[in-house]
Amino acid sequence: QVQLVESGGGLVQPGGSLRLSCAASGSIFSIYTMGWYRQAPGKQRELVALITTLGATNYADSVKGRFTISRDSAKKSMYLQMNSLLPEDTAVYCCNCHPLTIAWGQGTQVTVPS
Repeated sequence: QVQLVESGGGLVQPGGSLRLSCAASGSIFSIYTMGWYRQAPGKQRELVALITTLGATNYADSVKGRFTISRDSAKKSMYLQMNSLLPEDTAVYCCNCHPLTIAWGQGTQVTVPS
């Protein structure tokens, strides 16, 4: 079974940047549309960005213009460049397939204090 491992989160001041990474144990990035999801405390998980096998991308309105999703299928990795971070971006970020998901990784915590 493919395993997903997220990394790169941390504590960053408003307006700062982070780059999240997603590593997969199998070759899924060239097969499936992939997404970055986040879940804030007390809220449902939401999809914030996705990238298709052809490289097309789409973003939630709340992150459009600030976040950039990319992938490197040869490296079995996917990334989320997050700029101009806001306190409302605070959440656990996870990567997974879209729309059908596989087993979730532990995610990586992003904290932007207000």
